[in-house]
Amino acid sequence: MHYITTKNSLIHREGDQMLRKLILILMLGISAFAGAQTWPVKSIKLIIPFPPGGGNDSLGRLIGQKLGDALGQPVVVDNRAGAGATIGTEVAAKSPADGYTLLFSSITTHALAPALYAKLGYDPIKDFVPVSVVALAPTVLVVGPHVKATSLPALIGLAKASPGKMTFASGGNGAAPHIAGELFKAVAGVDLLHIPFRGGGPASLAIMAGDVDMMFDTTASAMPHVKSGKLRALALATAARSPDYPSLPTFIEGGTNGYEFNSWYSLHAPAGTPKPIVDRLRAEIEAILKTPEMRSRIKAFGADPSNISGDAFAEFQQAELNKYTRLIKAANIKLE
Repeated sequence: MHYITTKNSLIHREGDQMLRKLILILMLGISAFAGAQTWPVKSIKLIIPFPPGGGNDSLGRLIGQKLGDALGQPVVVDNRAGAGATIGTEVAAKSPADGYTLLFSSITTHALAPALYAKLGYDPIKDFVPVSVVALAPTVLVVGPHVKATSLPALIGLAKASPGKMTFASGGNGAAPHIAGELFKAVAGVDLLHIPFRGGGPASLAIMAGDVDMMFDTTASAMPHVKSGKLRALALATAARSPDYPSLPTFIEGGTNGYEFNSWYSLHAPAGTPKPIVDRLRAEIEAILKTPEMRSRIKAFGADPSNISGDAFAEFQQAELNKYTRLIKAANIKLE
């Protein structure tokens, strides 16, 4: 028996195929929507790309705990440190976009690393959905008790008298304190030796022990040690003095005009995470940050609660990326 394929039958067959594809797409969309409406039904993983024990980790765990309480499901922290916080960030970027993996992100992961590394395993814009900025933390210059300088001009004088001898610590190559130090070197015209550690905690301990001279740390990490008398703060990298630390002068007052460096902490989800889930996350974070208890606890870290979300966060992130790409290029800072 012979079959004759006519033009009309081909059109009919192609129409059937298109209809089946459309039905499949609709079914997948309905399934994803239904999943988003019932989310979360299990624990959520929060990747923190920093080592346990430091200020970044502590703040991330606090956010995770409160978010888990609000959602009714545990938020399990997964520390994936290394390579300037890029290892954990890459893991998050490649995770399923189902709302069950989130990233505790920061200026390091989404503004500094992309400007520093020629080869990066993720795109900070294309591979993520920005959820919300949760806190802002200015950079503060702290020194160990063994350092004789009690002011920024005095410290600059010591550094210029012994080029390459004074040291500054960081939680690793490419971390915010590292870049803050490199930019300070360029602005102040001093030669300091960078000593990287595996995390901010060990870096702070090294300064307290007198093994390293100074660190350009966030207020969130450094100020508890300053309050306890284990470190001494010399300058704050803000445009004006902070009402939280009114006696602490700015870098600008100390003679380094144009030196400002503020860190930020945030939540990102993998690109493709359903919008209803992202909207729910943003709403819960906003509610959490409005509570007096949470604001007080974030303040205790030396940071300021800050709820920047949605399009405003996307614009803020792009502006920060552009800013530090320009500054890092001008200072000729490169990492492999």
